[in-house]
Amino acid sequence: MQKSELEGGDVLGSLGPAPIRPPLRQRRSTFNPDDPVTIERMQSARSIQSEILEFQVRKKAFELLPPFGAGKEYPPQPPAIENYIVEYDGADDPLHPQNWAVAKKLTLMAVLGFATFVVAWGSSIFAPAVASIRQEFHIGSVTSILAISLYVAGFASGPLLWGPISELYGRRPPTLISTFVTAIFHMAVARSADIASIMICRFFAGFFGASCLAVVPASFADIFGNKTRGMAIAIFATCVFTGPLIAPVVGGFIVTSYLGWRWTSYLTSIMGFASFALVVCFMDETYPPKVLVEKARFLRRETDIWCILARQERTNFDISELLQHNILRPLRMLFTEPILLLLSIYTAFAYGILYLLLEAYPIIFLQGYRMAFQISELPYLGLLLGQILGGAMVVAFEPMTYRRIVANGGRPIPELRLIPTMIGGVLFTIGIFWLTWTGAYHRHVHWIVPTISGVFTGMGLISIFLSALNYIVEAYLMFAASAVAANTFLRSGFGAGFPLFAGPMFYSLGVQWAGTLIGCLGFILVPVPVLFYIYGKRLRRMSKYAPT
Repeated sequence: MQKSELEGGDVLGSLGPAPIRPPLRQRRSTFNPDDPVTIERMQSARSIQSEILEFQVRKKAFELLPPFGAGKEYPPQPPAIENYIVEYDGADDPLHPQNWAVAKKLTLMAVLGFATFVVAWGSSIFAPAVASIRQEFHIGSVTSILAISLYVAGFASGPLLWGPISELYGRRPPTLISTFVTAIFHMAVARSADIASIMICRFFAGFFGASCLAVVPASFADIFGNKTRGMAIAIFATCVFTGPLIAPVVGGFIVTSYLGWRWTSYLTSIMGFASFALVVCFMDETYPPKVLVEKARFLRRETDIWCILARQERTNFDISELLQHNILRPLRMLFTEPILLLLSIYTAFAYGILYLLLEAYPIIFLQGYRMAFQISELPYLGLLLGQILGGAMVVAFEPMTYRRIVANGGRPIPELRLIPTMIGGVLFTIGIFWLTWTGAYHRHVHWIVPTISGVFTGMGLISIFLSALNYIVEAYLMFAASAVAANTFLRSGFGAGFPLFAGPMFYSLGVQWAGTLIGCLGFILVPVPVLFYIYGKRLRRMSKYAPT
C-alpha cells in the first residue's frame, strides 16, 4: 500500500460503495404522548439516566480525550441526539416486559419464586444439623449457630453488589450467577471435612444467593403493572418467609435418619442446580432499559444507522466508578431516604425475629415440652399457616388498591400498600406475647396453645414484610433493585445477629420476659407505617430516587 494512498484517504474509498439495504417494513406506531403509563416510563428512564450521567460528568470534567487517530478530527455530534435514542412505543409496546404474554410472565414468576425459595430454604435447613456438627467437630453452641448466622450475613452483604449490578447489566446475569454458584457452595458444605470450611462455604452460599433476594422483586416490578404487582411481590415474600419455616421440619427428619446432617446441604445443592437450569431455560431479560439496549443493537445492525442507541448505553463505568456510584447507591439511599431507613428497620426487626424463633422454638418445645427432636420442629407449621393467611389478607386488599390507582389516572399510590402493615404490627405483637407467656408454663398449658400463637405471629411477620416491600418497590420503581438491596442489607444483618443472642436471652430472662421485651419493641414500631401513610407522599416529593 502506497503512502500517497494513506495521505489521500482513499483506502476506504477503494473498498467500493457500501451495499444498499432494501427498505425495512415498520410496524405501525401506537405511541400516545398523553398516556400516563407512557409518561411514567419515559420519566423513570430519564431520571435514572440523569442520576448516572450527573455522576459521570462530575468525575470526568477534567479528563483529556485521546486523539481520534490517523490525523482525523473528532466528528461533530449528530444533530438532535435525542432523536436517535430508542424508546418504547407507547403503553402497549410488545417489547416492554409488562406487555409479555400472561403465560410467559407466570412461568417466569414460578421459576424466580422457586429460586428464591431455595435460597431462603438453605438459610434454615441447617438448623437441625447444628447439634450434629457440634458433636462431630467438638465446638461450642454459639460457634455452631454461626453456620446459620454466617449464611444470613451473606444475605446482608451480597445485595449491595447484586442489586446495583442488575441496574447496569440487567436482571438475568446476576440471577444466573447466583443460582449456579450458590448450588456449588452448598455442595462444598456437604463435602467439608472441617468446621472452618463449613463456615466459609455457608457464608458464600448466602452471599451469592442474596442476588435472588434483591433482584427477583425488581424483576417482578419489571414485568407486572400496577394491577398485579402487589400479588407478584406477595409470591416473592411468601417464598422468602416460608422457606425458613418448612426447611427445619424437613431437616429434622433428614438429620435423625440414616442420611445424616450432610444431606441437608446435598438436597439444597440439588434444588439449587435445578433452579439454575430453570433460569437458563425460561428467564429472558426483564429490566426495561436493558431491553431497549437490545432493541438499539438490532436497529443498528438492520439499518446501518450507527448513531441509534439506548439511554443505558450512554453510561459507561470503570471498576472504580462502579464501586463509588452503583455499589454504594443502596447505602446512600438507606441513610438519606427516611422512608427506606425506617421501613427497613421495621422489616429488619421482623426478619430478625423469624430467625430468632429458630432458636426460641426448640427451647419451648424440645426442652420445655420434652418433644422428640424431629417432632419438636412441627410447631413451625403454625407459623407457616399464619404466613399463608397473612399473604391472603394482603392480596385481599389488591382490588381496593387497584380501584384507587385507576381513579388516580393509572399512577400508583404507594401509601395504600401500608394498610396491611398496620394490621400486621398488631397481630405480630399479640402472637409474641401469646407464644412466650403460654410456652413458659409447659407443665400447665397444653403444647397446642403456644403452637396456635404462630398463626398470629406468622400473619404479622408476612404482613409487615410484604406490605413494606410493596411500598418500597412502588416508591422507588426504577431504583427498586437498589432500594430492595438496602432493605435486604439491613434486615439480613438483623437476621444474622438475632440467633446469636436468642439462647442467652431466653435462658437469662426466662421465656416469658424475653418475649415481653420482643413484644414491647414490636409495639413501639407499630406507628411507623401510620406515619408514612400520612406523610409518605410529601417525603417522596423531596426524594431524587422516587419518581412522583
